[in-house]
Amino acid sequence: MSLQVVIGNGPAGAATARLLTQQGHTVRVITRTGRSPEPGIEHIALDAADPRRLTDAVRGADALYHCAAPPYHRWAAQWPPLVSSVCAAAEETGAVLVLLGNLYGYGPVDGPLTEDLPLAATGPKGRVRAAGWEQARDLHRQGRIKAVEVRASDFFGPGVTDGGHLAARVMPRLLRGKPVSVLGDPDAPHSWTYLPDVARVLTEIAGEERAWGRAWHVPTGPALSTREMTGRLATEAGTAPVTVRALPPAVLGALSLVSPLIRELKEIRYQFDRPFVVDSCAYEAEFTVRATPLDEQVKATVDWWRERSGATG
Repeated sequence: MSLQVVIGNGPAGAATARLLTQQGHTVRVITRTGRSPEPGIEHIALDAADPRRLTDAVRGADALYHCAAPPYHRWAAQWPPLVSSVCAAAEETGAVLVLLGNLYGYGPVDGPLTEDLPLAATGPKGRVRAAGWEQARDLHRQGRIKAVEVRASDFFGPGVTDGGHLAARVMPRLLRGKPVSVLGDPDAPHSWTYLPDVARVLTEIAGEERAWGRAWHVPTGPALSTREMTGRLATEAGTAPVTVRALPPAVLGALSLVSPLIRELKEIRYQFDRPFVVDSCAYEAEFTVRATPLDEQVKATVDWWRERSGATG
């Protein structure tokens, strides 16, 4: 088939690389530290913020998938040079640039999130993510690169660990039938994007020229509260009912003193204190990927965590 380059080997990057190999492509994954070879996947260690080295690593590729992210508390400083570098590599090589984005750039919104909303974030992480897409979009409009952004809500599913709100802070306790504590209002409707669907959209959109030049939301199922999702997971695991409670402000404050991740979550607390609902109708009207049925999402997630933790049931 063709050479496809994935930057980043986090949950989304790893899932995308595996799917591309299943589709018969030659796959190259770029990370700062590299890793041992995998069947069908070449791993290269380099700093993707170095445009010269990144360009050399991308030569010959049809598509470049930007799935990397700096540490959460370093986005403001490290995101701009990373985006500039991938844009430079795309311009020099002609590879389609597929950016994995998120929903921070919209800022707080009343009603469902759609792609035509203005990027009006007021927090630093939201502003920097919006600016990265605007840079790529402007270069696309100038005819200098071919770019598209795919936006997802909070990741959920096999492979999602420390960064997921329904992952490492919830699943190990849930499998043992223990109470779980969550960020924000546990009863506020919230959209959860299934990780395998993210990979499916990234690989589909790269080959759809009519999709380029704009952003698209990953097909995402109906919004369910954290309490509802936790209940479904516990039922599948055979540990229901599980108590779900909001983290008290005092506990959050104490945790923020020792955890950069928790400290930085203050900026996007609005996503969990009120309804946060994604509309993915635009993508579904144009392309083929649909959200995986929720029952399948839940079963696969519980099975993955059970295997990871060595739990039985």
